[in-house]
Amino acid sequence: MNWKRFWGNPYKWGIWIWLGGRPITYQLRDLWHKAEFVWIILLIACGVALGHAFDWITVLKIMGIFTLGFIFGHLFWGTKYIEDQPGE
Repeated sequence: MNWKRFWGNPYKWGIWIWLGGRPITYQLRDLWHKAEFVWIILLIACGVALGHAFDWITVLKIMGIFTLGFIFGHLFWGTKYIEDQPGE
């Protein structure tokens, strides 16, 4: 571990460096495009688990928060997808 890089900017180290030097969002986007079916199955499984573990009002609140995050993510961070896009 390069301690100078960690202490210089712990946020950047935590988000980028230990994961290969690229932002987590880029890596997750690459994984989404390479294994879409797996992600969809996982998301459905999470929805089923939530439906069985909580009452409907709680599930709807969680879905509402997720939907707002999804919309804001596309409004503010929606950029053209470039496979294996490098970080800064």
